[in-house]
Amino acid sequence: MTRDLSEQEFFLGHKACAGCGGSLAVRIALKALGERTVAVLPAGCMSAVGFNFPQLCFGNNAIISTFAGTASMMTGVLAGLRARGEEDFTVVGFAGDGGTADIGIQALSGAIDRNDDVIYICYDNEAYMNTGTQKSSLTPFGASTTTTPAGRVIRGNTSEKKDMFGIVAAHGIPYAATASVGYLDDYIRKVRTAASIRGTKYIHVLAPCPTGWGVGTDATVDYARRAVDCGLWPLAEFRDGEFSLSRDMTDPGALPEYVRSQRRFRHLTDADVEHIALARDRRWEQIRRDWTVPGA
Repeated sequence: MTRDLSEQEFFLGHKACAGCGGSLAVRIALKALGERTVAVLPAGCMSAVGFNFPQLCFGNNAIISTFAGTASMMTGVLAGLRARGEEDFTVVGFAGDGGTADIGIQALSGAIDRNDDVIYICYDNEAYMNTGTQKSSLTPFGASTTTTPAGRVIRGNTSEKKDMFGIVAAHGIPYAATASVGYLDDYIRKVRTAASIRGTKYIHVLAPCPTGWGVGTDATVDYARRAVDCGLWPLAEFRDGEFSLSRDMTDPGALPEYVRSQRRFRHLTDADVEHIALARDRRWEQIRRDWTVPGA
């Protein structure tokens, strides 16, 4: 773990579920960015657990945005602080997968187009967890949710996870990265890299939800790490128009166990798991062909 991380806490006393990956992503990012940070959070898990009057859980300035308007409110906060003559500050947004890839994607696209000097962090728990585990466009294939229940005919979600990393990169964004709460040193480095770059920055961090995934509340970091190691969540960066891999896949054979040990996937057949593995392999063929890969 990075030893120079601030001991000051900026997100504490919240009401998140035990083992919440999203709360860990917010806590660590704010510690990396420091007290001169203004946070914008839409309707979602982190606003629901962090803004419980009179127990506001943010030690820095923070505000709730509309569900669709995280990025547009970040633009307004940035403009307001500049109008006040403020200097040496960071505007960061924290939105879930649904609030990013579905409801908030238009505002995010606009912010990137304007190249606003903000950091947008998507904490991805792979469903609308705040409202009871409904499918988002970042829900992986086969996952059982309340809107894609596993049955005899259709076995969970039938669509593939949207490539938000690729979508924001296609905008020509100055910096984008994927991260995982299973590898916090990598996450911290990417948050700090984003803070050092002018313009719009996007970080997509995998943040398991024990409640929605059906795993132990003490297993969040383990599953966030295993997703990376088995190749389902590549850690990467996009900068200066180039993609680079941050960490290679280390345990591809662990994919079946990673999938089957989660309640949301336990209905899957061997053929379903093989489908997931083949989709992963196709993705890695493209990564090794087109990205900068360490040691290659």
